[in-house]
Amino acid sequence: MITPMRVFVLIFNANTENEGIHSIRVGDQNKILMFESEDDALRFALLLEAQDFPTPTVEMLDAEEIKEFCVSAGYEWEIVPTNSDLVLPPEMNVDETDWQVDAPEDDSFRSDLVPPAAPEMSDSELENIRRKLEGLL
Repeated sequence: MITPMRVFVLIFNANTENEGIHSIRVGDQNKILMFESEDDALRFALLLEAQDFPTPTVEMLDAEEIKEFCVSAGYEWEIVPTNSDLVLPPEMNVDETDWQVDAPEDDSFRSDLVPPAAPEMSDSELENIRRKLEGLL
């Protein structure tokens, strides 16, 4: 029997009728990040929060369920390996999300945030951010 692969994703409005999953825009395609490490997902959530996003909840889900959702919605997905290079949220974000706090939806998986792809950062910028994040630990 194959054990399902568990991954961590960011959920907004968790456990409500209006919950949605965080996605990023890469070109003209939406992508959902699936983190192997809960710590990496939490760090990414903190970076989003620092960019004035609503506070996301990190939830463990079956990777196959996320992949099935992505196929049905026409989204891409990416598994972020544990201890891989630091994944940074895009600097620019959409002004409006696909969900409204007071508007319940039946669909439990939706693309909440669809920012454009992040511009490339220099190694020194990445190193500076890494040092700041390590200082938080």
